[in-house]
Amino acid sequence: MPLFIIVIATAVAMAQTPVSTPRLTRSQSVLVKAVLDGDTIDVSTYGRVRLLGIDAPETSHGLDTAAPFGREARDRLAGLLMHRWIRLEMEGAELDIYNRHLAYVITDDGQFVNAIMVREGLARISARLPLTRLPELKRAESEAQAFRRGMWGTAPAVPAAGYTRPSAGRRSSAAKRNTSPRARAQKKK
Repeated sequence: MPLFIIVIATAVAMAQTPVSTPRLTRSQSVLVKAVLDGDTIDVSTYGRVRLLGIDAPETSHGLDTAAPFGREARDRLAGLLMHRWIRLEMEGAELDIYNRHLAYVITDDGQFVNAIMVREGLARISARLPLTRLPELKRAESEAQAFRRGMWGTAPAVPAAGYTRPSAGRRSSAAKRNTSPRARAQKKK
């Protein structure tokens, strides 16, 4: 009977223990050589790194204009990281579909850059799998939303309808008024 109790206690303990806890691996210090956009950097040793768990608005990448807050996100990330030594924390898949390394970025003074970008409303959570630092990112996003920072604030201004010239195929209402039968009769006199 005591053996049966031990087996049951062991089974209960194993059921309550997580099957696998995500394991973070930390890099040596690497130098940030370039900031490509609000969530992608180029670092020594690794090359391109995508900030894990977040998505920043796109800069132009060949399109006509950047998405709202795309340039602000890139500029802020550059201000935080350009030519600085950082550490990368990686968990889960090593590379994304664009062959970029996926990592949390930690500055030499311990700042969690992924959360900073989310907290300032310059990125949002994009995690599709459970991540070790997901609760911290969720708190940062809730704070950005509560204080209406960045993309969670007011919508960017849309240009007024009259900001471009009407095309040659469309006549203005003034031109239409001048071509009424009465206006043509006036012109003939």
